[in-house]
Amino acid sequence: MKQLTITPNDAGQRLDRFLSKALPLLPEGLLQKYIRLKRVKVNGAGAKRDARIEAGDILELYINDEFFEKPSDKNAHLKIAAPRLDIVYEDQNLLLLNKPAGQLCHSDGAWEADTLIAHVQAHVRLNGAWNPHSENSFAPALCNRIDRNTGGLVVAAKNAEALRILNEKIRGREIDKYYLCAVFGAMNPPSGRLENYLFKDAVKNRVYVRSERGPGTKTAVTEYRTLCKNGGLSLLECRLLTGRTHQIRAQLAHAGHPLLGDGKYGSERKNRACGEKHQALWSYKLVFTFPTDAGALNYLRGKTFTVPRVDFAERYFEGKYLRL
Repeated sequence: MKQLTITPNDAGQRLDRFLSKALPLLPEGLLQKYIRLKRVKVNGAGAKRDARIEAGDILELYINDEFFEKPSDKNAHLKIAAPRLDIVYEDQNLLLLNKPAGQLCHSDGAWEADTLIAHVQAHVRLNGAWNPHSENSFAPALCNRIDRNTGGLVVAAKNAEALRILNEKIRGREIDKYYLCAVFGAMNPPSGRLENYLFKDAVKNRVYVRSERGPGTKTAVTEYRTLCKNGGLSLLECRLLTGRTHQIRAQLAHAGHPLLGDGKYGSERKNRACGEKHQALWSYKLVFTFPTDAGALNYLRGKTFTVPRVDFAERYFEGKYLRL
């Protein structure tokens, strides 16, 4: 028999969901069976799978020892002695990070030590804010993701309460996300709204823009405004009202203005002429609007965070966006 004490980072979860995180080697079917057979006790009594656990609860687990081992491939952060992070802001609850283009947020298969989340977990562990050996189920997590070849702001939660609040605020669109991008040509009108439907082909990892709703499509809405122009390029600020895969890239290409450097939706010939191999897209600003209560994160209401510089905006538009 093993005993676990529920910590504040574990509290509020369903019993079965907590156990699936705490015991990742335990098959789901067997987990549910053990709960039904009362081989999982909460404070000395059997409990239903959807029971909510609270801080201080004692779990008694009559489960074989082999299921308590931790998968070794989930410990990439332990291999990182000097985390590489461009930190825009940090407090006791969260990190705002300026992710470089080319870095994965999470592993895309076999666990990789150079992912953003691995460096985040290494940073929090080395600073003493998180001890993976004393946690039952929680690990610092990213609240939003951006594509590998897109750079910019990513939010990471350092505790379970912050993760819950930030996830709720992102789902409720209470955090505004702004991107800078360089596109070919001039938008007409200079400011506006792109609204259509995206269909994702998972096999090709590509999305297709549709003017009408159809099977498998999702609504995509992006507001844009032109900040400045230089020759055949325009610098746009885009505000996401939905968060679909490749949304900005696909919608702007569909509108006839593909991103500079975008090899999937843009023009290879034009990209080569400019010498660009990476898409000119950067998540450069977050605004914590929080029109509803944010609990422990209320202190962030109304705050805006911006990256200090964006390379392609400096090179092609001389940083004029910073003065707008």
